[in-house]
Amino acid sequence: MEPPLSLPSPSLAVLLLLALALLGSAGLTRSLSITPADQSMFEKAEGEKVTLPCTFVLSDEDEGPLDIEWVLIPTDNQKKEQIIIMYAVDRIYNHYYAAMTGRMQFTSADPKSGDGSLDILNLKSSDTGTYQCKVKKAPGVQSQKIQLTVLVKPARTKCSIEGSQEIGKDVTLKCASQEGSPLLSYDWRRVSGTQELPATSTLNRNTGELLLKNASQEYSGVYSCVASNRVGVDECSIELNVTPPINTAGIIAGAIVGTLLGLSLLAFLVFCCCKKHREKKYEKEVHHDIREDVPPPKSRSSTARSYIGSNRSSLGSMSPSNMEGYTKTPYSQVPSEDFERTSGQNQTFASSKYGIAHKIGDITVV
Repeated sequence: MEPPLSLPSPSLAVLLLLALALLGSAGLTRSLSITPADQSMFEKAEGEKVTLPCTFVLSDEDEGPLDIEWVLIPTDNQKKEQIIIMYAVDRIYNHYYAAMTGRMQFTSADPKSGDGSLDILNLKSSDTGTYQCKVKKAPGVQSQKIQLTVLVKPARTKCSIEGSQEIGKDVTLKCASQEGSPLLSYDWRRVSGTQELPATSTLNRNTGELLLKNASQEYSGVYSCVASNRVGVDECSIELNVTPPINTAGIIAGAIVGTLLGLSLLAFLVFCCCKKHREKKYEKEVHHDIREDVPPPKSRSSTARSYIGSNRSSLGSMSPSNMEGYTKTPYSQVPSEDFERTSGQNQTFASSKYGIAHKIGDITVV
């Protein structure tokens, strides 16, 4: 006697029936489909080119006009989708999105052949976003989303040293890129000597700081920093020169001596300027004292006559009794002035002088 046939469980039977139904429907109806992309997320560097894939297969049952659209989905849900480029009725429309004008195009010259992929040239960081490809051919409609991230390569990386470069001091080597999308990573290496970082060094890859504790002269050399992210690298280098401690006392003494010398020189210059100023002032005063409207000095003859006349009047009033105490005036004390005379003037003066001379007592009067 044969054993009774075992029937599948109810749950398994239901699954088999559903699978048969799906297979039957697939064989009866067929619609357009978009080929799944190998990747749905792209990371590119600024300035590069990217191709966002969108290939599709049409169905005989789809009889409507073919319509291919690429739209940018904003991160803000309150904003509407922005059409970037569109193919409709055998024509391409690419003037909807001004930010990409001249930088986008369909990969295929004939998108209706089944390739609606999009090329974006000269990428900018503002191109980052979610892009959606929509293919329509009534009654079929299919779409596919792709995430694009445009990163900026590290650039203008600068190295610097913080702290005193003396033996026994702590020195920090710093590295920072002026441009570059996060997350940036920094790495220091030594490019001279042993080409190995000192044993006392501590590296922070996120900030780019390399701390060298208790520095010694063996730490001297050229160090290089490499900044990197997922799309590029940039590099800078700097030289570290660890020296013995500076003689502070000698520097202070030198500064004091230099200051004193400077003050002395300044005082000497001021003295010379003042002296020169006084000399110029004196010369100016003497020059102004000699004026053209001042009358010329009296001649010697007139001076002598006035002097003798005054003496004569004095003698005329004297009596013989008061002549005894009279003191003779030396001839050398008679006022005289130096002046140039012509030979004729000298002769006239001489004749007049001897013509009027007479003697009064012991005094000769001219």
